[in-house]
Amino acid sequence: MEDLPVGLADHELAAGLARFGITDVPTYVPVGFGDYHWKVSDRWFTSVADLAHKPLNGLKDAMNTAAALKLPFVVAPLPAENGDTVVLLNERHALSVFPFLEGASGSFGDQPTPAERDEVLTLLAALHACEPPPGIPVATIDPPDRPALEALLDNPGDWFSAPAREVFVAKTDLIRDLLAEFDRLKRQTSTKLVVTHGEPHPGNLIRTTDGLKLVDWDTVALAAPERDLSLLDDHTAYTNLTGYEPSEAGLALYKLRWSLYDIADYAVKLRAPHEQTRDAELTLHYFKGTLDSY
Repeated sequence: MEDLPVGLADHELAAGLARFGITDVPTYVPVGFGDYHWKVSDRWFTSVADLAHKPLNGLKDAMNTAAALKLPFVVAPLPAENGDTVVLLNERHALSVFPFLEGASGSFGDQPTPAERDEVLTLLAALHACEPPPGIPVATIDPPDRPALEALLDNPGDWFSAPAREVFVAKTDLIRDLLAEFDRLKRQTSTKLVVTHGEPHPGNLIRTTDGLKLVDWDTVALAAPERDLSLLDDHTAYTNLTGYEPSEAGLALYKLRWSLYDIADYAVKLRAPHEQTRDAELTLHYFKGTLDSY
């Protein structure tokens, strides 16, 4: 996020870092879109989640799962002094700490070369083959905010962001059609469940001297392989490694799920009262862009 989190004091972050034995001063890093990040002394990279949008229990399950995977490409959270992978900072914010990696990362939307794509598919084949750790979350197929989205379709009501409401109302028929197509694809979805990352796009990949690393594990969950594979355009290398041929319906389902997740999430945030910040501007921009892409 580009803006600092509202309602998080410096002393609360410092107290949280101290629970990991970290006393150095953190530097805010405006990257990503969802969590808030600080770098500390080129040794640690921190992630602070807003619990208004990311439930604490689910976050703990995801971080504990990442820590349990023990795969060389998994950048897992470090334990606090009491062993916790997630530390509560206040009623609204929670902290996780990771090793800081030197390397080159991409951005969401970047197109990997065929060699890069096959390298990612090799990582995913290893991830999907591993034994699910106890307590791993199970991904829901429907986007979490679908009920709220459907309620807004039936009755948009008043929105804090009038421009967002205007866009939403103009696209209600499109959104209903997308939901109907999503339900059609659900009936053809694989029942095979594996450990999935959820968002293995270039923005979550870092090339280091020790090889390619996969970061941002708050979305890890049991799901169909297509949840990960839908972000890549050719799965031959994966099929050669695993023998599994992803279904076209499953790939289409998870591509559409990504869009519906964003549409619902952005709609809920833009309807609610919020600060007029750069992040709010970006949310409106992405909301329009996602709807206009159909």
